[in-house]
Amino acid sequence: MENNKQTKIRNLLVIACLFLFLFAAFLPFEVKINLDDNIRLFEGQEHSFQLHFPMDLYIKADKEGILDINGNPITLGNFNRLSYHNNISLKGLTTGDVTLELSLFQGLIPLKQLKVNVLPGMEVIPGGHSIGIKLHEEGIIVAGYYYLDKEEVSFSPAEDGGIQIGDVLLQVNGINLRDVDRAADIIKRESSKGPLNFLLNRKGDILQTPITPYLCPQDQEYRIGAYIRDTAAGVGTLTFYEPQSNFYAALGHVITDLDTNSALEINEGLIVRADVINIKAAQKGQPGEKAGIFREGKDIVGSIEKNTSFGIYGRLRNISEHITPYPNPIPLALSFQVETGPAELLTVIEGNKIQSFNIFIERTTNQNKPGDKGMIIRVVDENLLKITGGIVQGMSGSPIIQNGRLVGAVTHVFVNDPTRGYAIFAEWMARECEILPVS
Repeated sequence: MENNKQTKIRNLLVIACLFLFLFAAFLPFEVKINLDDNIRLFEGQEHSFQLHFPMDLYIKADKEGILDINGNPITLGNFNRLSYHNNISLKGLTTGDVTLELSLFQGLIPLKQLKVNVLPGMEVIPGGHSIGIKLHEEGIIVAGYYYLDKEEVSFSPAEDGGIQIGDVLLQVNGINLRDVDRAADIIKRESSKGPLNFLLNRKGDILQTPITPYLCPQDQEYRIGAYIRDTAAGVGTLTFYEPQSNFYAALGHVITDLDTNSALEINEGLIVRADVINIKAAQKGQPGEKAGIFREGKDIVGSIEKNTSFGIYGRLRNISEHITPYPNPIPLALSFQVETGPAELLTVIEGNKIQSFNIFIERTTNQNKPGDKGMIIRVVDENLLKITGGIVQGMSGSPIIQNGRLVGAVTHVFVNDPTRGYAIFAEWMARECEILPVS
């Protein structure tokens, strides 16, 4: 009888130990997969989540006065008890960082540490404006060399004269060079008079370089052995701007060199006003495109100071009046606030009128670090589908608004399904233009 009793006790102890082992093993896993390492909140904002655990948790913070937990101010160094049947709700009281430690039995079994960043509230004015992107204020870019044959020797007068790929040709013989077509005619005309003297910009240094053009015997045309292209990089869309600092964000993706596919180094870039004059509708396997007219001079919108994986950034010089559904500032959303469901997209499809179109956010990605593919979106607006076929080139940077907040911007189209594409979270763009602190 005594042996049976001892056996039952031993079995119960084994079962209890096994339960505790499994509990200790799987609860941290549950906490890990359901709780981010870094939580970001705006001041005055709440963030709720639920953990499936069978007993009370305890939270301890390394600072006080920054957070409320379930409506109670968190106190420094003390364990705050969280009943197992309740959600966990964090509210940002004031800006700052606080580290939280989750545990069982008041610190006896540590489960997880997480950092909470409380950020200052942020409002921005949504864009949607069509903008022309110029890599330099003036001049034409040397895109490469081509080689001429002379007495069985191949050579390039431009290369031999010291002109480098990437140089911006500003003048030839004192004549300004502003666009590719006119520049080619000027260079040909001046070549017939003798040697050429180029004024050029090389990464901010202004240099003069003499070149002797070569008269090709085959066609009796003077050539300098260089490929040139305009400094314009195309049409894009302004995403938002912050009215106090005049910082802006646009495009949502990097501008790359057409020849090398690497990020362009932009020293004197500008964004200018662009009017949309035509749209080539997208089809499956064939991306569409906005065609725009650049307006310069007084219609320069701003400078380009940064060209990054998440778009172009700089300061506005002026922002001309546009017809827009959102003329006033609206709140910026953090990535965790974006949800699947209906949203709207702002863009221009004719002239300079900004219009709102219906889209659907099909999927969001849990991103604690910046990334350019935070959402998958689908155009559902019949009018936009009729005109553009979906997402087209030039629409990159078009702002996305959901629940009255700016949540992101269009970045890429699915070539085989132009009604769908990727979008970036607005939070990452705000961090890139330095109006939102880096957590």
